Amino acid sequence: MPDTLDDLTHALVDAARKAGAGAADAIAMRGQSVIVDMRGGTLEQAERAEGVDIGLRVLVGRRQANVSASDTRPETIAALAERAVAMAREAPEDPFAGLADATQLSVRRDAAGLDLCDPGPAPAPDALMRMAEEAEAAALGVAGVAQVQSASAAWSRREMHIAASNGFSGGYARSDTSLSCVAIAGTGTGMERDHDADSRVFAADLRDPSEIGRRAGERAAERTGARRPRTGAYPVIFDERVAGTLIGHLLSAANGAAVARGSSWLRDRIGTPVLPDTLDLREDPHRVRVSGSRLFDAEGLPTAPRAIVEGGVLCGYTLDLASARKLGMTPTGNAARGVSGVPSPATWNVALTQGEQSRADLLREMGTGLLVTSLIGATINPNTGDYSRGAAGFWVEGGGISHPVNECTIAGSLPEMLRRITPANDARLHLSRVVPSLLVEGLTLAGA
Repeated sequence: MPDTLDDLTHALVDAARKAGAGAADAIAMRGQSVIVDMRGGTLEQAERAEGVDIGLRVLVGRRQANVSASDTRPETIAALAERAVAMAREAPEDPFAGLADATQLSVRRDAAGLDLCDPGPAPAPDALMRMAEEAEAAALGVAGVAQVQSASAAWSRREMHIAASNGFSGGYARSDTSLSCVAIAGTGTGMERDHDADSRVFAADLRDPSEIGRRAGERAAERTGARRPRTGAYPVIFDERVAGTLIGHLLSAANGAAVARGSSWLRDRIGTPVLPDTLDLREDPHRVRVSGSRLFDAEGLPTAPRAIVEGGVLCGYTLDLASARKLGMTPTGNAARGVSGVPSPATWNVALTQGEQSRADLLREMGTGLLVTSLIGATINPNTGDYSRGAAGFWVEGGGISHPVNECTIAGSLPEMLRRITPANDARLHLSRVVPSLLVEGLTLAGA
């Protein structure tokens, strides 16, 4: 077996070329993880995982195929390459498939300066157990909390390397430490559930476990006695916890693969307003200690900060090589892939312009309406942007929270909703998607 991920990816590419591929790229990932779940003060589950996964994409002319495995023996690599080439020869031609030209490749081929991996040792399971126990105890200490469904602590470290026959070779490591707590308040059919969680690249940056548990308990207790709101047209505030989903729908519509398929309401919309003219939506893949950061994408292209929306106007799409070729545009360095699939467009770190008002200010401005803290399911028409989602949260009267609500549906037109958003100033800056609470006027609310 090759000694390093670098060696492994090059062995895959070499095997593909020997098997008859005109071009090839390979990805290898090595991961370690530990996760513990506590319930009722006892250990519910403990898992430790470790392994290597490999993926190989081969091109025979304009035909391509992708194969993957977790067996890295030389004979497996050779067989994998032969199978991939045989599959590619039977695949339909794709005029847009192909590797990057050498002139397009990133000269930065690691993660230097981004602090994506905590150098500390893997935590002992006992340490993770203590974190989860502390979160659970804090949640149970909140008045009204009946039980904790789960308190989970986890750690992972992943190494990745990509190599291709065009000369690219690069890789880096990432780490993640996370803690979550799910609390249940109330009894019988009046039970309500809510949670809190945190996840950081560096364990030292993680919020205190007792704070996470207490907040999960408070959120669950606040939702007891929920009832359905009245039906009508009302303003809605998407709490910061769920506001990122609205921007996520915009990003999905600006995905080059969707645009190239013709299944996006943003097709042919570059240069037109999609947000209020005071707002920008920017991507920065070079933020330090943020999980979405990287210096090169899955096709070896350099990443760079860019404006997706500026002054409310759509500036461009999110493009990998294939979607850029289909649309006759320049790739944006946004290719992502795993071991089992070919590259596809994805965004890295994005941030929406924050407002000057707090969420409390937006509640007072709204007067009467719905504060959404939880969303359930989704019906989004990708061609028109018609929007409908189940929701729960709090009814607002006179600018203040009146009572919890559940079992309701909010609906509207995404293009119109996004043009009417008013942001608060409460976004969490350490997240990969930095989006504050958002006030949206005039949505249809289906309740009682």
